Amino acid sequence: MPELPEVETTVRGLRPVLEGQRLASVETRRPDMRTPFPPDLRQRLTGARVTGLGRRAKYGLIDTDRGDTCIFHLGMSGRWRIDPSEIGKHDHFVLETDAGRRLALNDPRRFGFVDLAPTVDLNSYPAFAAMGPEPLSEAFDGAYLAEVFRGRVAPVKALLLDQRVVAGLGNIYVCEALHMAGIAPNREAGRIARNRLDRLALAVKEVLLAAIEAGGSTLRDYARPDGNLGYFSKQFLVYGREGEACACGAAVRRRIDSGRSTFYCPRCQR
Repeated sequence: MPELPEVETTVRGLRPVLEGQRLASVETRRPDMRTPFPPDLRQRLTGARVTGLGRRAKYGLIDTDRGDTCIFHLGMSGRWRIDPSEIGKHDHFVLETDAGRRLALNDPRRFGFVDLAPTVDLNSYPAFAAMGPEPLSEAFDGAYLAEVFRGRVAPVKALLLDQRVVAGLGNIYVCEALHMAGIAPNREAGRIARNRLDRLALAVKEVLLAAIEAGGSTLRDYARPDGNLGYFSKQFLVYGREGEACACGAAVRRRIDSGRSTFYCPRCQR
């Protein structure tokens, strides 16, 4: 599933094509994806000017001058295609700007979705209302982790994946950040020393920024809007490397936690 860096990379790819442009045409090519398209989506977006693009957790945001924000989620296999030579059967949502640029949201499995909400109400949008801070924001640091982890016996990895604790972190980058910080994924969160939490918060930021710089990770269906692949997967230190040697020489291990694979080094991470 595309995670925060993939969504951030997608938004950055869409920005130069969409920002400041008027939407001349808006087409929904089926009634739904994971959820039905809003019935007034075309009416509210056609003719609107895009005033900005952003991201909240793993959701992309397209703001318009009509006070609406188009919210999109890429699901398991979704990606935007810019100026495709032809519209295919998996291009479910198509935008055309007054400059003649065409963008198609392609999603073969249809686990993604498109929604529309008043921009002023975004903080209370159901998916965002209970979310924690963005991991790349100043609000996310060791002091914050110390506060939310205090007294918690749950494993640190499980809490980092909890969107109420921090928004947008997924399995891949949590595994990598815990390895960088030298913290075992099953360590009780409330028993981690403050200096180690400082290191963990920094590691989360460093891993995410490196992944964004590399264009995200190419896993199965993900590609950037320009069609290029993301290359951060080539920098993985533990994720997907079961049995391979960590930098310390120990073999990377894998186990299943709540149905997800956890990759870690038993020597480096304590």
